[in-house]
Amino acid sequence: MIPPHLSPNDSIIDDWWLVLPAAGMGRRMGADQPKQHLKVDQRTLVEVTLSRFIGLPGLKGAVLALAPNDELTPKLLASFSAFPLHFTAGGATRSDSVLAALNYLSGQLAVDWQHWVLVHDAARPCVRPADVHKLLEAVRGSNAGGLLAVPVRDTLKQADERNRVSMTVPRDGVFHALTPQAFRLGALADAMDRAHQDGVTLTDESSAMEHVGMKPLLVKGHADNLKITHPDDLPLARLILQAQSAIQAATQSAWIGDKLTPE
Repeated sequence: MIPPHLSPNDSIIDDWWLVLPAAGMGRRMGADQPKQHLKVDQRTLVEVTLSRFIGLPGLKGAVLALAPNDELTPKLLASFSAFPLHFTAGGATRSDSVLAALNYLSGQLAVDWQHWVLVHDAARPCVRPADVHKLLEAVRGSNAGGLLAVPVRDTLKQADERNRVSMTVPRDGVFHALTPQAFRLGALADAMDRAHQDGVTLTDESSAMEHVGMKPLLVKGHADNLKITHPDDLPLARLILQAQSAIQAATQSAWIGDKLTPE
């Protein structure tokens, strides 16, 4: 779904690829299937998540890194057959899966290393397309890339080894990192390779870039860009999607009304 104020010809990054790491089992969900196969809004998580990107300007295609035995995801995404979808085997960790997708882009698809890649959690179905567009605009011309993030609102406590408060962490300048995260293909692949060689545990793509001395840009997103991690996240995601659809419909109606109103 394209935000009503955007058009397919809007000038942002000309060519970019989407990477969806989806090889995890989601054990914290307590489900008998990978969490990307769970239903939200009458569709599976992976279907809803992918649909948030379809139609955005500049998107060339998507690579999904799947568990080696995952035969269901390609079938679930059969309705996206008109869109360039590619699948590759993921790894034991999220960063392994992302790196496998990057290698697939540069290898099998021969994508130039200067092209942009947006890495997004398959379990974040509530990302706003307008925020993706905002990220693409913000990183244009950048070498360090960037990521969606939201300022921390709650008071943060640092715990000691006995789970007691050891200090209150100042919130000034502290952000929750979200996805998607946008980087040039070659720069991100090199940074992740270097981090793996150095034994660094990567929690996201930005941490790989930070490891090699880059300072990615924090682009303000929305807190409703929820990551489905626990069972009670699913009903919350449904409510968020319903609210977003209502806002989208109202905005679309107002936009059309403005266009039809004589000056």
